[in-house]
Amino acid sequence: MSEADSKKEPLQPPASEPTPTVESAKPAKPAPSKPAASANGGGKSLAALALLVGLGGVALGGYGLWQLQQLGASEDRQLEALQSTGEQTRQLAERERELAARLGRLEQLPSASELEERRRLLAALQSDQQRLSGRVEQVLGASREEWRLAEAEHLLRMAMLQLSAMQDVKSAEMLVHEADLILQQQDDPGAYGTRQKLLEGLEALRSLPELDRTGLFLQLGALRGQTGQLSALAPEFVNGETLPENVQDSRWQRWLNELTRYVRVDFDASGDVKPLLAGQTLGQVRLALSLAIEQAQWAVLNGNTEVYRQSLEQASAVLKDHFSEDNGQARGLRERLEALSRREVEVTLPDLAPALQALQVYVQKRERREDGQAPESSAQPEPEKEAQEAQRT
Repeated sequence: MSEADSKKEPLQPPASEPTPTVESAKPAKPAPSKPAASANGGGKSLAALALLVGLGGVALGGYGLWQLQQLGASEDRQLEALQSTGEQTRQLAERERELAARLGRLEQLPSASELEERRRLLAALQSDQQRLSGRVEQVLGASREEWRLAEAEHLLRMAMLQLSAMQDVKSAEMLVHEADLILQQQDDPGAYGTRQKLLEGLEALRSLPELDRTGLFLQLGALRGQTGQLSALAPEFVNGETLPENVQDSRWQRWLNELTRYVRVDFDASGDVKPLLAGQTLGQVRLALSLAIEQAQWAVLNGNTEVYRQSLEQASAVLKDHFSEDNGQARGLRERLEALSRREVEVTLPDLAPALQALQVYVQKRERREDGQAPESSAQPEPEKEAQEAQRT
C-alpha cells in the first residue's frame, strides 16, 4: 500500500481508550466527493500490487535461469575435469608400463660386483694386448724392410718374365715402377746405384714404340671370319643390240650377226679373266686364306715379323689370283691385309738383368750392415753369373 492510502485511512483509537458503542455513535454524513476518491485509490493500489507481483515473478524467473546457466557451466567444468583426469590416468598407466619394462631390463643387467669383475678383466686384457703388440713390433721391426725389399726383387723378376715370355711392355713397365717406389720409400742413400739401374730399365721400356699385340690378333681374327663369306662374282651377260637386216646379206651372215649378240670373243682384253669359282674349288680357296691369316696370328703372338709378313703376303696373293678386281669384298679384304702387313709385331726389349743384379747386391749389403759385418768386395756376385741366375728363375 502507498503512503497516500495510509494517510487516508482513519486513525484507530488506542487500546487504552474505550471504544464507543454503536448506539452512542452518530453516523457521519459522507461528503459527496469521498466515494470516488476511495475507488481510484483502490484501483491504483491493485495495479501497483500486480506490477510488484509481475516484477517479482520476472526476477524469480531470471534468477532461476541464471541458476540453470550456472549449473550447466558447472557440469561442463566437471566433464572437462573428468576427461582430463581420464587422460592423466591413461598417461600414468603408460608410464607405469614403461617403468615396468625398464625395470625388467634393469633386472637382466649384471650386478655391480659382476660389472667390476668384467672391468678388471678388460683392463687386464688390454694390458696383455699392449705388451704383445710391443713385442711383435720389436721382433718384426727390421723384418718389414726385408719383406719390402724381397717384394721389390719379386716384382723385378716378374717384369723380366713378362718381357721374355709374353713381351708385354706395359705390364713390365708397371712392375719396374712399383719396385722403384719400394726403394724410394727405404730412404737409404745406399740404394742410389740400385735405383739408377732400375730407372735406366724403366726409361728404356717407356721409350719403346707402342705394340698392341692383342688388338692386332683380334683384327686378324675378324678378317679371318670374313673369308668364309667370300664368293666369286658370276660374269654378267649383256645382250647386244639387234642389227638391221639387209636383204643382200646371206643366210650365213644373218646367222652370224644374230650369234654376236650372245657370244663375243675379245682378243685384245685389257684385264685377265678370272675363272668362276664354285663348289669345292671355292672352299679350298677360303681354307687357304683362313690358314694364312691364322699363321699370321701365331706370328703376332710370338713376335715373328718375318712369318707375319709372309703369311699376309700369301693371303693377298690368293685373293689376287682367284678374285677379280670387280669383287668389292675381296678387294677390301686384300687392302686391309696389306695395311696390316706394315704393322710392327716385334721390338727390341731392354735387358733388366743389371737392375736385378744391383738390387741383389744392395740387399746383401744391407743384411751385412744389420748383422754388424763389414762388406767384402769379394762377396759381390759377378754380373754374368747373376744374369744367368735371373734368367733361370
